[in-house]
Amino acid sequence: MTPLHIVILLFSGAAVGFVSGLLGIGGGFLMTPLQYALFTSAGVPSDTAIKLAFGTNLLVILPTAISGAWQHTKKGAVRWRTAVIMGVSSMAVSFGAATLATHLPGVVLKMTFGAIIIISGIRLLMSGTPKVETEPVNSPWLWAVWSVPVGFFVGLIGFGGGGIAIPIMVLVLKFSMHMAVATSLAIMIFGSAGGVIGYIVNGLGVPGLPPYSIGYVNLPSWFLLAITSVVTAQLGAKTAHRLSAKWLRNIFIAMTFYVGLKMLGLFDWLGWPL
Repeated sequence: MTPLHIVILLFSGAAVGFVSGLLGIGGGFLMTPLQYALFTSAGVPSDTAIKLAFGTNLLVILPTAISGAWQHTKKGAVRWRTAVIMGVSSMAVSFGAATLATHLPGVVLKMTFGAIIIISGIRLLMSGTPKVETEPVNSPWLWAVWSVPVGFFVGLIGFGGGGIAIPIMVLVLKFSMHMAVATSLAIMIFGSAGGVIGYIVNGLGVPGLPPYSIGYVNLPSWFLLAITSVVTAQLGAKTAHRLSAKWLRNIFIAMTFYVGLKMLGLFDWLGWPL
């Protein structure tokens, strides 16, 4: 790893942490293409490189989500009972999904996530901003049921799951936007842990992995991304509480469409460096 690579990873980690704290998402849309490019340039086969990027992403998300959730907790925005139930449920699912992902072509994983995230963004956009906030749904059984798709996509695509969890909490469980962002980070703590275990276990002994990798997790990349993301997640969480629900919602929707189109390969097809 060159000094330039180290600097790029440190700055990328700072951006990931801020976005995670601000929007309640894992930041995998930033980390995945970056790590994929670094791994393939180092001679790692492309199919292995994408799975290595996913597994490493999830390990970065774990401490970043803890940092962001702690700051949101100080603001009283995290519903921890909901987060624990949805998080534990999604953790088991994400382990199974990560196992499935290690046996699928990388292009299938990217296209699937891109399609789902765009559908979620469209649904959230069409729903509009409620004029009167209602009480969130208080049903542990519903929380557990709706955590299944969250955990599935966390493990399958190596993202934090906020792109799926937040639309579910806002549209189905009637959470406010601020509360959904905060609680999403707390759910990520559990879901990312399950996914990390899945990528590690199923990557053990795979040929062509770069040095200092444990399964599909590369420790040097993880450290450089996490060391700055943990700090800036605090700043992102503080900024989130300074924005109105409408602004926070619009930023999240815009980011959702960007992530979805990026994963579907539209920008590459158009030749746009986005």
